Amino acid sequence: MRRAVLATAVLTASVAVTLTPVTSSAAAPYKGANTAAVQDDFNGDGYRDLAVGAPYAANGSVEAAGAVVVLYGGPGASVSATRRTVITQATSGIPGDPEEYDRFGGTVADADLDRDGYADLIVGTPDEDVSGKELRGSVTVVWGGPNGLKGGANIAPPSGYGDGRTYCRFGLSLATGDMNGDGAPELGVGSGCEAVTYTGPFARTGKAAQTVHDDFYGGTRGVVMGDVDGDGRAEQFWLPGPTDGDLRGPVYVQHGGKAGEPNPTAVRTELPYADGHAGQIGDINGDGYGDLVTGISEDDSLAGETGAAHRGGEIQVLYGSAQGITADQKPTVYHQDTAGVPGTAEDGDEFGQSLSVGDVDGDKYADVLIGSPGEAVGTHKLAGTAVLLRGSASGLTTAKAAGYTQDTAGIPGAVESGDQFGAAVHLADLNKDGRAETVVGAPTENSDGCLWVARGSASGPVLGGSVNVCGKSAGIGVYNVKGYFGAALSSPHVEN
Repeated sequence: MRRAVLATAVLTASVAVTLTPVTSSAAAPYKGANTAAVQDDFNGDGYRDLAVGAPYAANGSVEAAGAVVVLYGGPGASVSATRRTVITQATSGIPGDPEEYDRFGGTVADADLDRDGYADLIVGTPDEDVSGKELRGSVTVVWGGPNGLKGGANIAPPSGYGDGRTYCRFGLSLATGDMNGDGAPELGVGSGCEAVTYTGPFARTGKAAQTVHDDFYGGTRGVVMGDVDGDGRAEQFWLPGPTDGDLRGPVYVQHGGKAGEPNPTAVRTELPYADGHAGQIGDINGDGYGDLVTGISEDDSLAGETGAAHRGGEIQVLYGSAQGITADQKPTVYHQDTAGVPGTAEDGDEFGQSLSVGDVDGDKYADVLIGSPGEAVGTHKLAGTAVLLRGSASGLTTAKAAGYTQDTAGIPGAVESGDQFGAAVHLADLNKDGRAETVVGAPTENSDGCLWVARGSASGPVLGGSVNVCGKSAGIGVYNVKGYFGAALSSPHVEN
């Protein structure tokens, strides 16, 4: 029997919403929008863009209605607060209305859902009330195009979804990937009720080609998609979260089908040695197969029981192969008591609360960035940290590992209690130089929240000249509570 683990978080925050239009020089769609390199290019200019959730942004005096800010990538410094679009439920063409504590932007993802050559923005609003059902949750797609993001549609839950259940929080997690090899990505949606997979392509009404509604998992905290067996079709991994007798959370894999078949296929396999609440896939050892990285940030001190994550939290790595990730595989586990990992494991550090997989130095091995927003820095509680571990031919390694806080030389800002630096992290090549930028959210810094962005280089993140982009300068508003700009990025975090 699964225990209830998706209770509403009690947080203090808020934000507002405005729209700053952006134009692109692209005359025709950039054809790489569904590739790993440019799947998040919303305006077709050939540069990846950065979607930033601010789920407690205010809309005027409507507190915590939520917003998403898209910072458009480009050459040089890659992103700035001035080249942006702000999307809210008050934006023309976006369905819904801004209401208190909807938390639009609690989760974000991206993919070219309609196959027009432009990536589309997918927004989870897990706390939205729908048709009188409290915390029913919603998912919205905002369409990309040559002038950036414009217009949108709701992606509706399937008929019968959540029957007899409350607080479903649809959109609690999001993932995209092409599971049948037809070039149209599928969308997986996690929630406090059932798991749902939508088969692409999507119409502009938000309707998918097919919908697979699977209540096998019950409440599903995390969903991951990626190709771990090299067949050109993404596998889908479901991470229900803590269950009775398994606080670390089980992991199930479902393989994609051939074109025309439902996705995922009905065959599901539990990975009995694997655990996780959130995850992402990337090729860490450069062998051409995707590898699964999962995070379990909730240790015994947070769970209130024994048997949760290693003290302070942990991540796990399972390596792909021609056979994919098989049930007999045992993961490699990393935490802050692992030799070479920066920091010291302490109660409530939340190491693994967020994670991202990408190549920061251009060596063709994916690296892993891990957020630890509960980490104390000196006497500053919940100041937060982010840790970078490097990929190599032998897999993830602690060689050249680095830890970053707002007390690290070259990083703007100052360490303060409660900033939660590392609540969300992301690795993406935003300036098209072949090396991923390092992006770290500090959603409770100041009243609005901030992002730290550092360029990639052959030696890793460049701290000199790195920048902070904060919510108010990026167009959000704040009313009564903090804005939480930087609480969600398109790499996963554990949404409680």
